Amino acid sequence: MTIAGNDEGNLSGSFAGLRVIDFSTTIAGPHCARMLADMGAEVIKIETSEGETMRTRPPVRNNCSTAFGQLNVGKNSLVLDLKSPAGVEAVRRLVVNADVLVENFRPGVMRRLKLDYGSLGAINPKLVYCSISGYGQTGPSAELPAYAPVIHAASGYEMAHLAYQPGRTRPDYCGIYHADVLTGVYAFGAISAALYQRTASGKGQHIDVSMLESMLSLTLNEVQWSQFEVKATQRPMFGPIETSDGYVMVAVASEKTFQSLMKVIGRPEWVDDPRFARYVDRRENWGSLMEGVEAWSRSVTTQQCLAALNEYGVPSSAYRTVAEALRDPQIAHRGALADVQDGGGSFKVLNLPFRMSGAKVSAAKRMSTLGEHTRAYLKETGLSEDEIAAFAGKPQVAARG
Repeated sequence: MTIAGNDEGNLSGSFAGLRVIDFSTTIAGPHCARMLADMGAEVIKIETSEGETMRTRPPVRNNCSTAFGQLNVGKNSLVLDLKSPAGVEAVRRLVVNADVLVENFRPGVMRRLKLDYGSLGAINPKLVYCSISGYGQTGPSAELPAYAPVIHAASGYEMAHLAYQPGRTRPDYCGIYHADVLTGVYAFGAISAALYQRTASGKGQHIDVSMLESMLSLTLNEVQWSQFEVKATQRPMFGPIETSDGYVMVAVASEKTFQSLMKVIGRPEWVDDPRFARYVDRRENWGSLMEGVEAWSRSVTTQQCLAALNEYGVPSSAYRTVAEALRDPQIAHRGALADVQDGGGSFKVLNLPFRMSGAKVSAAKRMSTLGEHTRAYLKETGLSEDEIAAFAGKPQVAARG
């Protein structure tokens, strides 16, 4: 069975021919498996008859969630009752011809179902089995429930971020789930590495991906500073520079950039000013430097500010909303958005942020409906129609998703 995707000439995806069984829910696991689908893999998403919880997340049109679509477009839908022996047996039959399995249940769930790596690896020694969890599969925290905001707090990320907010004493509220997206990307990378290793060894393996450790990787400097009592504020703090009608971000990350910025703001003499001449001096007097920059930037509009900064090659950007960013001509030039159809109509999803000269990398054009491929996959295992009905659990209603 194949997945209908976007036509990119004669190119195929790098993972074309691979079969992935996706047990994952919410964000981290589905994001990982969606990337595999965009790279050409046949991804079988296994759900209950009710469908996973992300199917109810807004925006929802005609019972179809585009949030769910962003994470699951390109996957084939198989509905099974994993609480029944028949459903578990169906998985075991499918695993015989699978290359990858992705799951993000709490540690121990798959083992109780006898669908853990030890059980399924015995059926298919080439299987690459990826487990995503909050704290890892073993250890004193392994059994703790974990969601992205909890992991943000547990990893130290939120307190590290707070250290860069002058005058703030309370950590920020969490609205964007970095831990989920980042962990999904790490899982994708680990799976890719395991598949490459399999070409030489002929053997699969178990991958154990931790959200906690994934989030720690966002604090690389802070991990080092924490060992030697270095304060986070002992480096330049990049933040919003006020203009007459908004804010811009300016990154003064090199000597050349600093010298160019001084020309832009009409302060070329500051290049030799003892307060700013050396990086260590600027670091100690960063507040004064930024006050000088804002004395100029407040006199111009955001567009005038950016035009001047760009003329001198100073890295900068206006602070934009996501909607504004998506309207950037560069996004259209890159083909960063793909049009997808589901039961609610058309919507756009993000493509992967890389292009390959020799392989197709793109989202599929339509969403599968819930349970759309159940019969086809169960029939593939050699079951009769009566047996298929038993394996699929209770009769399915043709829900769209």
